[in-house]
Amino acid sequence: MNITLGIGPLASLVAGVLILVAPRLLNYIVAIYLIVIGLIGIFGANKLGF
Repeated sequence: MNITLGIGPLASLVAGVLILVAPRLLNYIVAIYLIVIGLIGIFGANKLGF
């Protein structure tokens, strides 16, 4: 059995849990998430090792 997990869904899951636990962090979590997804889009997931 082979399970592959992409960085996008994993980052979304972590961000969602953090927002539920600490709603005050919403702005920071969204900003970091967007920056990470943008960097992956620019440089490509294969170049980052994911």
